[in-house]
Amino acid sequence: MITIREMNITDYEAMIQLWNHTEGMALSGADSHDSIQRYLERNSGCCYIAVHTDSDGTKSELVGTLLAGHDGRRAYLYHMAVNPTYRGQGIARRMLDASTTALAAQGIDKAHLFVMDSNSSGQQFWRASGWEKRGTFGVFSKDL
Repeated sequence: MITIREMNITDYEAMIQLWNHTEGMALSGADSHDSIQRYLERNSGCCYIAVHTDSDGTKSELVGTLLAGHDGRRAYLYHMAVNPTYRGQGIARRMLDASTTALAAQGIDKAHLFVMDSNSSGQQFWRASGWEKRGTFGVFSKDL
């Protein structure tokens, strides 16, 4: 059974394990335990995980993640990941629905996300989910 629930910091080690084994995922210092804890506190109710529980309920495993937050105007989605063994079961869409519903309830009406150019499966997923790749601007970054 797959359950979608709000992410909390006690999920951190399992999240890092999944992210480290997800193709197309880029991690940085912003993914430290303290940074993720601050992100979750600031964006309460917006970030979700998927957990697979055995039929007898004795073992559970984190199999999906989605970080989402907003600045009061626009939402930003990060680190959508689903364990390859569990892909094709609608898990990513369920996490996305939970997150976008929570964001809309907080008055957010538009969201953006970042997908590495080399992540073709990620780009395919987002296009199939109705997201449009913007070609009108580039992203600039600087370490602070």
